[in-house]
Amino acid sequence: MCCADGAVIVRSSAHVWHNDGMHQSADEHHSEHDSPDQATEHTVPHGRGVAELTDIAWIVMPLYNEGAVVADVIRRLRQTFPHVVAVNDGSTDDSAATARAAGAVVVDHPLNLGQGAALQTGITWVLTYTDAKYLVTFDADGQHRPEDALRMVERAEKEDLAFVLGSRFLNGKAQAGAVKHAVLATAARVTRVKTGMRLTDSHNGLRVLRRDAAARLHITQNRMAHAGQIINQLAAMNLPWAEEAVTIDYTEYSKAKGQSLLNGVNILTEEFFAPKHE
Repeated sequence: MCCADGAVIVRSSAHVWHNDGMHQSADEHHSEHDSPDQATEHTVPHGRGVAELTDIAWIVMPLYNEGAVVADVIRRLRQTFPHVVAVNDGSTDDSAATARAAGAVVVDHPLNLGQGAALQTGITWVLTYTDAKYLVTFDADGQHRPEDALRMVERAEKEDLAFVLGSRFLNGKAQAGAVKHAVLATAARVTRVKTGMRLTDSHNGLRVLRRDAAARLHITQNRMAHAGQIINQLAAMNLPWAEEAVTIDYTEYSKAKGQSLLNGVNILTEEFFAPKHE
């Protein structure tokens, strides 16, 4: 495969080859911590237990300079979701090597193209080289919880939903500072007006996409505007969907990275002036 970023990956039925010459067997995607007993704790209709359900799901993780935390994030994820593809978006630290050592398949962008571009590369890779039924977009900085992602996949399977969107506000508990909360709440209101979708959180990176919905996405907004573009395109599909309450863990690490007021202004500007359906 030759991605838009120039990274070359070839996959056979049993192995994945990376453009750096490394390879990984399909069996090696399963963490040594995977517990078969989990299937008895959660079951969903259609005869799938947790192990079977998570085996048909792939995590898509944009990755940029998260070397300090990404190993722990991936290891925790792979206790539930064995399949993780991390798109290294031109990181200048050891993010790619660290993610690979933690068990993820790594696709490299030679330059930093932005989170939207990384998501599109990851989605394209999964659709091209796997038969995954579900794709789960998941941040690399430790703010998302694997148990929330699992619950969203279970709900998609149980209710036959094309996509499930995470919301930090759905349960009424604010998990953000006052300014960020106000910005995101305003963005969600604008999204509701433009799309007709009754969303409470339009800028949450935790999403579950069924394969048919993922295949219809075409993310061209590489930077911050990608979140709104994804929602606009999903709305235009007229497919069944739901919003699921999730927890965002604002760790010391994530808070140290910060979100500037300018970013908030950019989010609102993009929501107000972006086309209704892109």
